[in-house]
Amino acid sequence: MQASTVTQKYEFNKLQKRLRRQVGNAIIDYGMIHEGDKVMVCLSGGKDSYTMLEILMNLQRNAPVDFELVAVNLDQKQPGFPEHVLPEYLAARGVNYHILERDTYSVVKEKTPEGKTTCALCSRLRRGSLYGFAEEIGATKVALGHHREDILETLFLNMFFGGSLKSMPPKLLSDDGKNIVIRPLAYCREADIAEFSRQMAFPIIPCNLCGSQPNMQRQVVKEMLAEWEIKHPGRLETMFKAVTNVAPSQLADRNLFDFEGLEAKQRQRQETRIDAFDLLAREA
Repeated sequence: MQASTVTQKYEFNKLQKRLRRQVGNAIIDYGMIHEGDKVMVCLSGGKDSYTMLEILMNLQRNAPVDFELVAVNLDQKQPGFPEHVLPEYLAARGVNYHILERDTYSVVKEKTPEGKTTCALCSRLRRGSLYGFAEEIGATKVALGHHREDILETLFLNMFFGGSLKSMPPKLLSDDGKNIVIRPLAYCREADIAEFSRQMAFPIIPCNLCGSQPNMQRQVVKEMLAEWEIKHPGRLETMFKAVTNVAPSQLADRNLFDFEGLEAKQRQRQETRIDAFDLLAREA
């Protein structure tokens, strides 16, 4: 075996172990998967969801708990979508899967004004279809392939355009209370996922509905974060750590922290405070 091949294999093994460790840590930190869970892995045909499925399959073999994986692809009836790719891939990998057919493409194109991005409506329709199907098949968890950069991009999009300080949590309860959504790739760098996907030679299916739209604000934010990381390596890691290390008293959300009650809290602390000078005076 040539030295270059040995080195490539070594680097790939390091990359795979790093992704497995990060996914495993996220699962443990947020209690994502428990004994007997049926995890519906949402598979779009992109690098992120392929990687998520592969790493979850790897972890499943050695996990201390028993859980089931079922891959689900939502066929949105986009023109030219290669319907054979995912079934062939999943069958070859021996993965239990479903192809859910919903013509959300026509709805999105009909309802979205000319020149406007389709992402918001497409996302709502896709999410609604997948959540409903999760109930049908008895899935206890819905796994989405969002990674670290997705979480940070959403944070800045909400700050810049939504006036709110929120992002994508690694684990959440859906608004209707029926589904628990998990993001096992929350700790993973997009660059690592892209390299893993390249080396695994996943049959990538491009999204022609949203990915090619001009002037997408998410793309602008993505480029901004990428530039920051180039100029200041490690900045994204620090920023993500900040998302997990929130100090409510240092922000300004009155619903999150009781600013009005600070005077009462001050009085209570003063009443219970032991004054060192008074104590010395009494002892004298």
